Amino acid sequence: PRAVTFDGNEKAQKIMQDVFETVDVVWRGIGVIPKSGLRIRKRFSTFDAEKMIEFSAPESKEPKGCACGEILTGLKIPPECSLYKKVCTPIDPIGPCMVSSEGTCAAYYRYHNG
Repeated sequence: PRAVTFDGNEKAQKIMQDVFETVDVVWRGIGVIPKSGLRIRKRFSTFDAEKMIEFSAPESKEPKGCACGEILTGLKIPPECSLYKKVCTPIDPIGPCMVSSEGTCAAYYRYHNG
């Protein structure tokens, strides 16, 4: 038997819809994707860490020559990036796609013999 129905956990989905609203978000290397992020609704603002903690995230800029955005959107593959394997490696990552082991470039590096 399935633990979750085809429609998913409807109770959890309802809670998510009640607590969060979808918003446009800037994704590193890609830009703005409409309605791709979540923000706590105003009626739950007492639980919003952004309201409790004074914090401003610096604007994220792609390193010069990094093709991560094009790789994430399927326009290029990792070896087509001018930094790949030259100055950008899992040991010394330059762009976000190489930073974690789940990153596109890091996985390509690992499973395509470097």
